[in-house]
Amino acid sequence: MQEKENNDGIVFKPIFKVVLLIFTSFIIFGALAIVFFGPRQSEVELGEEDSELIENGIHIRTGLVEADGLQTVITNCTTCHSSKLIIQNRMGEEQWDATIRWMQKTQGLWPLGENQKVIVDYLTKNYPVLEKGRRPPLTDIDWYPLEGN
Repeated sequence: MQEKENNDGIVFKPIFKVVLLIFTSFIIFGALAIVFFGPRQSEVELGEEDSELIENGIHIRTGLVEADGLQTVITNCTTCHSSKLIIQNRMGEEQWDATIRWMQKTQGLWPLGENQKVIVDYLTKNYPVLEKGRRPPLTDIDWYPLEGN
């Protein structure tokens, strides 16, 4: 392999230059990735004094609706899973109760006692079944071939 000498008399092998270029690229692109794709302000861990902030009726740390039973839901539900799992589900009272029983039977959820009614009331009031959701599956379709160009 051919060695090259710079003005200071230091010898650089071509492979070293390639390794140095790759290393420098990783550092630069890594820094850019952190700047552009790093955690948003809302995802940054809030301090203790900010962890219970409410803005526009939403609990900032969890994204849950501020209402009676919020603290009970946070204490009993977000201990094991993300509040996003709660927010994306919309069920009636029977379905929430069945889900709680399933979590108790299979996931190790402790007995909730009086808190179960508080939690289910909060969930059915703030995350009710939506009247309009996904369209039902298509049935009785008369399929036909599309003609090419």
